[in-house]
Amino acid sequence: MLRRLYDWTLSLADSPHALRALFVVAFIESSVFPIPPDVLMIPMILARPSRAWLIAGVALVGSVLGGLMGYVIGWGFFETLGRPVLEFYGKDAYFDDFSARYNDYGAWAVLIAGITPFPYKVITILSGSTGLNLGVFMVASVIARGIRFFVLAALLWKLGAPIRAFIERYLGLLFTLFVVLLIGGFYAVKFL
Repeated sequence: MLRRLYDWTLSLADSPHALRALFVVAFIESSVFPIPPDVLMIPMILARPSRAWLIAGVALVGSVLGGLMGYVIGWGFFETLGRPVLEFYGKDAYFDDFSARYNDYGAWAVLIAGITPFPYKVITILSGSTGLNLGVFMVASVIARGIRFFVLAALLWKLGAPIRAFIERYLGLLFTLFVVLLIGGFYAVKFL
């Protein structure tokens, strides 16, 4: 079923309404949908590199607004909508322990989930359910999703189709490594 959903999402890239479809996919991916907007962005940018920044911007706006929807789900509808989403992704068992400490590091959690392959929707829902400051949540979301989508757009714009296989295979790992090094750097500066 997930493969059919992936293929359907990918087919939207050829639609005359691809930008709108990207916005919708980015929006719902940030709160419930399992397929990331990158799936649409890659073929859209390869087909029209001159629109790379517009495509990244549409994904950013859709994703951040969708993240706000995830925040609202966590804030007002956690038991009816949020918990089932967390259960679907196998993250519900960690919720009680995690939420007790979440707000101390919430901005970092949003940044990490927004950049890495970790399901961003889990963090959006947790942010709302734990009452993470909305301003902190929004700023961290814009920074994280901006980095993710604009780095992807820049790579595709500059290097084109030859970079596609590398992106699909290793970009998530590289983003994760970047975040680990960034956090490690902050800790090193703080404690050394």
